[in-house]
Amino acid sequence: MAEHTSSSITIEAAPADVMGVIADFARYPEWTGEVKEAEVLSTDDQGRAEQVRLVLDAGAIKDDHVLAYTWTGENEVSWSLVKSQMLRSLDGTYALTPVAGGERTEVTYRLAVDVKIPLLGMIKRKAEKVIIDRALAGLKKRVESAPKA
Repeated sequence: MAEHTSSSITIEAAPADVMGVIADFARYPEWTGEVKEAEVLSTDDQGRAEQVRLVLDAGAIKDDHVLAYTWTGENEVSWSLVKSQMLRSLDGTYALTPVAGGERTEVTYRLAVDVKIPLLGMIKRKAEKVIIDRALAGLKKRVESAPKA
């Protein structure tokens, strides 16, 4: 990933619980404000999503795009853009690091977005930061409010 924006948050749950929420694309509309629809188009031999179609409505930005996912071990997932109406590229990663003996997880989200309409770099980075911060806050709330098994 070239220039990217990143941020981290600590979630009061084990990495497997956090990744379980990240990998459950069908439920994204329940906890991510911008995702209105999510459809897994293909899965790998372990049943993890390889391609996902997402319909976004973030006010001024509405898009229907497909992302390709790459799973690295149990604690990292990356994605890149396959097709989009508004985006030229979108590359992101969730990296999970166990903390406090595995009872907590530090989640680092990296994102690089390039839209088809011209934007100043400063505005683009600010938009990436807003997307990341909202996603991490939503993920934390979703994971920590989920019933424990």
